[in-house]
Amino acid sequence: MNKDRDALTAPLQSLREDLLTRLQAPVIWDLVVVGGGATGLGVALQAASEGLTVALLEAQDLAQGTSSRSTKLVHGGVRYLAQGHWPLVREALHERRALLERAPHLAQPLAFVMPTYRFGEQAFYGMGLKLYEWLAASASLGKTEFLDAQATQAVIAGVRTDGLRGGVQYWDGQFDDARLAVALARTAAREGACVINHVAVQSLMYEDGRVVGVRAKDAEQGAEFDVRAQCVVNATGVWVDGLRLADGRQRGQVLPDLVAPSQGVHLVVDASFWPGEKALLVPKTADGRVLFAVPWMGKVLLGTTDTAREDAPQEPRPVSEEVDLILNEAGRYLQKAPRREDVLSAWAGLRPLVKAEATVAASAGATQSISREHHVEVSPTGLVSVTGGKWTTYHAMAEDVLRQARRQAGLKMPVRVMAAADQLVGAPRADGLGVALARSAGLHLYGTEQGWVTALPGGETSLAPGLTEGMVRFAARYEYARSVEDVLARRSRCLFLDAALAKALAPRVAQILQEELGIDPGLAAFEALAEDYARCP
Repeated sequence: MNKDRDALTAPLQSLREDLLTRLQAPVIWDLVVVGGGATGLGVALQAASEGLTVALLEAQDLAQGTSSRSTKLVHGGVRYLAQGHWPLVREALHERRALLERAPHLAQPLAFVMPTYRFGEQAFYGMGLKLYEWLAASASLGKTEFLDAQATQAVIAGVRTDGLRGGVQYWDGQFDDARLAVALARTAAREGACVINHVAVQSLMYEDGRVVGVRAKDAEQGAEFDVRAQCVVNATGVWVDGLRLADGRQRGQVLPDLVAPSQGVHLVVDASFWPGEKALLVPKTADGRVLFAVPWMGKVLLGTTDTAREDAPQEPRPVSEEVDLILNEAGRYLQKAPRREDVLSAWAGLRPLVKAEATVAASAGATQSISREHHVEVSPTGLVSVTGGKWTTYHAMAEDVLRQARRQAGLKMPVRVMAAADQLVGAPRADGLGVALARSAGLHLYGTEQGWVTALPGGETSLAPGLTEGMVRFAARYEYARSVEDVLARRSRCLFLDAALAKALAPRVAQILQEELGIDPGLAAFEALAEDYARCP
């Protein structure tokens, strides 16, 4: 990747016909990646940047599952300090800084304040957060500070003051998860990868007991075709067991599930409930959970929950008990307590938590690479499966996966190695790291490509704050968007911020997509989805 490329270089078009033609060509790719979330996209980018030929197939949209439903935090994992996993925290803190530098238009530092109401809390948590800062060393984003009650109230004006003793301020990061996923995809494509969404893998292909590719199906036209590869990476997140178990059956084995899904719910309310640009952290609520109030794109995210599930639906929904928990806890710490009728959007995501038994081989002959957060497994057939982890460490996970892939498939060694400082498509030079994400959505999220957006028809015609007609056209031409949902849920974050507004915008967005793509953009389906997000259980 040439960091000195002219910022005015034309963006690479995401022409679906061309992508399908490449996929159906009679070639053998070095790597086929199944899954277009944080992990799969990270693997695709890393592999392409190292000179491998890469195809990535995503059954839905890029980051449509877990990877677009996070708390929008780039963090080192404070909770691991108490468990003594200092090397894991140190790695994540350095990856945090690297991510912010790769995409300063999409990921920026954010100050968190933890108010304290009980004797000894400030000293106990404050020393832990000082250690957190110390472990970051040169990758630190700011100093950890002890605040008295008056200073705490001054920096987080929305906090409940009854019994307030003081607080601790520390630094982590926040980002736009779905747009970062698109930036990874587009950067991988710039490096030569073939990235495509709405193409589902139907099955694995085998020769002589080895995985040699996948059978895929285009969700739009229904065509099925084979994609051959030296190595297949199963990076389907919470759904990773689908291909794993099928691979086990191919070998005559019944494998245990690797993933135990856990549901995290977020509620979005108006910024008046938590004014300012600093986030709230409550490390231990009444039931032992963590509560966040995070300013994001002019709104406030409240969350999250941690509810075990036995299923893994494509579109998980909050349940009333989870909503009660968040609203009740928020009411204990916010001066202005939110109610159900104040919720602008309610949504849930599934975390792919690795089961405890994954620390031993799940199948005879399998090799494993396990951290406290992610798990890589190589089947005797050569299938590489990866799950768990978090957005912050996507790059470290990608490197781990590629080490395993090279070991089992004999892939060529890197032509070059992607450096931590290599920037993603659209990234400006990071002279300083701003806080624009807390304030608003808008053209600033496009970084060096802002001029290309405004030059498109309707580039300065506003549909809503932070969304123009030109942005919709840019999404269709350059960002793989194929439907109203792709645009209003993930290229713009309107569905996640204000579901009623998203529904109101949908007809015009559908009209523009019809003009750009000439396909049914799924208006009715999106309107039903928006109604669901607007409904607070």
